[in-house]
Amino acid sequence: MPVINWNLPKMVSKAYAPLFTSNKRYIVYKGSRGSGKSEAAARKAILDIVTKPYVNWLILRRYANTNRQSTFTLLQKVATQLGVSGLFQFNSSLPEITYKPTGQKILFRGADKPLSIISISVETGNLCRLWVEESYQLESEEAFDVVDESMRGVIDDPNGFYQTILTFNPWNERHWLKRRFFDEDTREPNSLAFTTTYRDNPFLDDAYVSRLLEMKIRNPRRARVAVDGEWGVAEGLIYENTIVEKFDVREVVKNARIVRGIDWGYGPDPTAFIEYAINTRTKDVYIYKEMYKKHMLTDEIFKWLYVHGHQQGDIRADYANGGDRMIQELKNKGISGMKRAHKYEIMFGVTYLQDFKIHVLPSLEHTIEELNSYVYDTDKEGGWVGKAVDKNNHLMDAMRYAVEPLIMTRKSTNDRMQAFKDLGLGR
Repeated sequence: MPVINWNLPKMVSKAYAPLFTSNKRYIVYKGSRGSGKSEAAARKAILDIVTKPYVNWLILRRYANTNRQSTFTLLQKVATQLGVSGLFQFNSSLPEITYKPTGQKILFRGADKPLSIISISVETGNLCRLWVEESYQLESEEAFDVVDESMRGVIDDPNGFYQTILTFNPWNERHWLKRRFFDEDTREPNSLAFTTTYRDNPFLDDAYVSRLLEMKIRNPRRARVAVDGEWGVAEGLIYENTIVEKFDVREVVKNARIVRGIDWGYGPDPTAFIEYAINTRTKDVYIYKEMYKKHMLTDEIFKWLYVHGHQQGDIRADYANGGDRMIQELKNKGISGMKRAHKYEIMFGVTYLQDFKIHVLPSLEHTIEELNSYVYDTDKEGGWVGKAVDKNNHLMDAMRYAVEPLIMTRKSTNDRMQAFKDLGLGR
């Protein structure tokens, strides 16, 4: 066994000391962007493998294919920083990491197939450590339980113990994670739960911190989660009837209308595309595709639309701020279904969509974030007013554009718009 001298206080912020000192069954960190929680968990994984011969890790995300470019790459980086990368074999195709001196493993799986995890076995030691990264994306507490309960068996080491680490950004206070690990009356008895922010990460550069602080001025509600690490508050949400869940796209498109919308951006705003199935009979919306990227040029947008098969499908697009030019350029290149979105009251489209239950695939991170931060504006006294805050709404705007074929029909559109205004629901 190699002898490695590590200075733990210099390896991680003191906010993450419980990861390395506590034997609690569950250690949970919700936090802001840049808080360092993921890197601290990665260091915990490497340290446990090297110092505890009985430990094997399972790293879990909502979908298995997101591990390769996130947790696997992060563990490679951390092992290099700690000077022990030569002791590990990194197999990116599986992905899997092996500690060469003993054969201990760090395995990567997705919660989309929880039953397949039950059959995992290791040759050396025990599978007794679980890290659930971005655990907010696990919409099903039952799926988590299936995986967590598979971590069982007798550990030969007399000092051995099982432990599960969860890290996430807390976008909505209604999530099961809050009740299970943070609420005093219902939390797990053998657990620790913490909130960390960028202040707990001494390795951030000044420019990154400045951007976070600017968010607190530009979008305080979003900054509550992204900067301060607090739970997103459901009060004032425009789309309250929303559920993040897995569904079969092939099934939901039956008897439904497929609609698409795009909102233009470059920098700092992104170009945002959304596609979903809307069933007007059952009053359900199923969002299953998004694109959200900054600094996209026309050719890049065309390539993305072409690769994803949108050469002919109807796409409603924003026409303002150069949008008409973008629409025409993309049509010239072969995206024949591009159409100019109408100019109409924002809340006219919003109130139409509010009649639907909105289902979102867990992989659509940007859509989920916007749905959980898209709120009504307030007046000087702090009361809610009948319009949406014009921030962090690029996919929300695209969602409105997409549904235009259903709400902006030729018949009586002007009459309905005037009635809408007469109710005081316009801008």
